[in-house]
Amino acid sequence: MVTVKVSTRGDYASRALLSLALHPDVAPTSVRDIAERTALPQPYLEQILLALKGAGLVKSKRGVGGGYTLARDPAEITLAQIVSAVDGPIVAGDFGEPHADGACDHEGQCVLLAVWSGAGQQMRKLLESYTLAELAGTARGENPWPES
Repeated sequence: MVTVKVSTRGDYASRALLSLALHPDVAPTSVRDIAERTALPQPYLEQILLALKGAGLVKSKRGVGGGYTLARDPAEITLAQIVSAVDGPIVAGDFGEPHADGACDHEGQCVLLAVWSGAGQQMRKLLESYTLAELAGTARGENPWPES
């Protein structure tokens, strides 16, 4: 089995946005409040939220009573979008694409590149299947637990 990992940034970004989805009545939410609810380090969380803002997943309001809100409905935001926003494309490794014509420069290279590419596609497909709305429902006990 190929191990494909989500980075700490991807995990933290997902936890932060899930927190916003779990508290839609508290808008906007300060970075401090998100950090307290999720036990994430505030300085790192601020950087992550800026990346999520740049990707159009959150909006921010400055000043007193300011903070962050989801930019779209939680049913329209997937884990794949969140992870990609902070980590870049979801891939199994930085190995390049399989050769189109099967011409390999090194023994076994083409077959392995195809496996790594397929593993990245499967992970992307899995993360695309989870929305923040579904995960918030699961966290509240309304939906079944994700299969492992």
